[in-house]
Amino acid sequence: MILRPVARAVALTAIVTLGSLALSACGSGTSGGGGQTNFVTGADGIATVAKDERKPVGSITGETLQGKPLDVADFQGKVLVINVWGSWCPPCRAEAPYLNEVAKEMKTKGVEFLGINTRDGDKSAPKAFEDDYDISYPSLFDPTGKMLLSGFPKGTVTLQGVPATVVLDRNGKIAARAFGGVNENKLHKMIDPVVREK
Repeated sequence: MILRPVARAVALTAIVTLGSLALSACGSGTSGGGGQTNFVTGADGIATVAKDERKPVGSITGETLQGKPLDVADFQGKVLVINVWGSWCPPCRAEAPYLNEVAKEMKTKGVEFLGINTRDGDKSAPKAFEDDYDISYPSLFDPTGKMLLSGFPKGTVTLQGVPATVVLDRNGKIAARAFGGVNENKLHKMIDPVVREK
């Protein structure tokens, strides 16, 4: 009889530990760069690249969750904020209202937002996510992470580092990146300096 509560406590501890690991994996990722990306990471977790050291993204093209074709190259001339997310990811849910709010606010300043939905098996859950949060911008559907792995220079984003937010300058080059959930303040710290660039 004494072993039963102890065994229950051990099992509960194991479940809590595994749950914590699953949640932290959702928002994990290194912020050091790697892959010659030239990132310099600040104390706030925002990694930036000096204007003359930025690398362009590769081809990122596909179908949105609504079934429309979309190509990142079409955003040339605008600042583009790309958010990598999954409907299964709690930090993605926490940041969604901030992303949506800042996307609406910055549209008149030549800033566009784009999501890349990854690791969702089909479109039903991510489409429900977009409906729940009334997301105002499109998301490419990338269930296997192919776009992430082929479209970004090595070290920019990882399949394990979700959510991730990347800001491209008007020339389609990577200017800033943050792993983990973002809020309004963090988004403005990433976007505003790029908007001010001439």
